[in-house]
Amino acid sequence: MVLVYTESEGGKFKKIALEAVSYAKGVADMMGTSVTALSINGGDTSELGTYGATKVLEVSNDSLNNFNAESYADALTQAAKKENAKVLVLTASANSKFMAPLIAVNLNAGYVPNVTSLPTSATPFVVKHSVFSSKAFSSTEITTDIKVIGLAKNAYGLKEDVTNANAESFSPELNGNTSTIVVSVDKATDKVTIADAEIVVSAGRGLKGPENWGMVEELAEILGAATACSKPVSDMGWRPHGEHVGQTGKPVASNLYIAIGISGAIQHLAGINSSKIKVVINTDAEAPFFKAADYGIVGDAFEVIPQLNEKLKIFKAQNG
Repeated sequence: MVLVYTESEGGKFKKIALEAVSYAKGVADMMGTSVTALSINGGDTSELGTYGATKVLEVSNDSLNNFNAESYADALTQAAKKENAKVLVLTASANSKFMAPLIAVNLNAGYVPNVTSLPTSATPFVVKHSVFSSKAFSSTEITTDIKVIGLAKNAYGLKEDVTNANAESFSPELNGNTSTIVVSVDKATDKVTIADAEIVVSAGRGLKGPENWGMVEELAEILGAATACSKPVSDMGWRPHGEHVGQTGKPVASNLYIAIGISGAIQHLAGINSSKIKVVINTDAEAPFFKAADYGIVGDAFEVIPQLNEKLKIFKAQNG
């Protein structure tokens, strides 16, 4: 049996969770078995059946309203033992990366993160995953009886395989004596988050100051995108540290990444390399980012972005 953890927020399952269910169904088909999904304080779980889950374990526990890696790992460990799961599928979210090693230790399981496709072989169990900041790929055989897989974002996509997901209440026994205590959680509710965004609009020192970020935020709003920034920008206090993307910040695996006034230091490129389409706008034609980009505009952001915003507004007005 394949167990998949489905992340949710505000009563809605995240796209990465549904993608993980699709992937779990693909693995289950290779193994000749079925998919059980674990939902923790989620909403309507019937949606999980759309992507191949035949059973859903529903956990309702107020102590799990805020993510705690130890508690969540305990819940998943108990669910895996209950269902006799041989494969656990997690996402590439920060939360999943925190708890995956804990689950692997609990179950004496092998763990491979950043998996990009279905196993190339079920017997032996071999998976392909990105390494060296997504600059290369490796095929790794997991030899343990239980296997934990971390699916890279946007690696597999959503694949509908409609089934009737039977919901079952599940109450794991949690140890309240964890080493981590969540004091409070502040969330921006009016913006698209970097982790969930299909499009990310990022800017760097080329914008010359925080007062010039209005046009970047306008572009993000038009595109329904998340805003981000380079490390120097967050270090100088121009933008919140939560918007810092790159190898030392938040990793980005969006479908579209737009870099404005960012030269393309190796640490930044390593953190956004998994994005499918990269666009750079910079006055310096020799900026390293141009070598990594799919599309590039050599031009002044203060001229290009306002024009781009106006053209996109017209396009949206004409096309709904």
